[in-house]
Amino acid sequence: MSRLSKNKRERKKSHYVPGHHHTVSKATRAQNDAKLIFGTVFSLRNIVRKLGGEDDAFISYRTGQYRMHYYETPANLRFVMLTDTATMSMRNVLHQIYINLWVEYVVKNPLAPVEHKGGAGVKNELFEMGLDQFIRGLQ
Repeated sequence: MSRLSKNKRERKKSHYVPGHHHTVSKATRAQNDAKLIFGTVFSLRNIVRKLGGEDDAFISYRTGQYRMHYYETPANLRFVMLTDTATMSMRNVLHQIYINLWVEYVVKNPLAPVEHKGGAGVKNELFEMGLDQFIRGLQ
């Protein structure tokens, strides 16, 4: 029996689904997705700046499955949003999230940590609730 047919049988037994993350936790998947998005943003920023100059920036890009919207503040803080492909630019929405939610609930909060090392996200309940409410209001 060939090794290939043995592997196929083992996959059937374990209900293997290619591309399905059945053994990876939801938190790990979210971390991996965040790393992929960061890498994509980093690469696209570098490409755009090399081709268009230091002051140039990308706003969004689209694949067959999604559109990634991007907003960078003057302090190099980056906001990213994934939407369906039909959604028009969300740059203004990301700017509003920055000035109305981020600044209000994170920057002006003396108890909020200043740095988020190692890719640790922001743990701010007011920001998260405000963001959820803001996004739901867009629909």
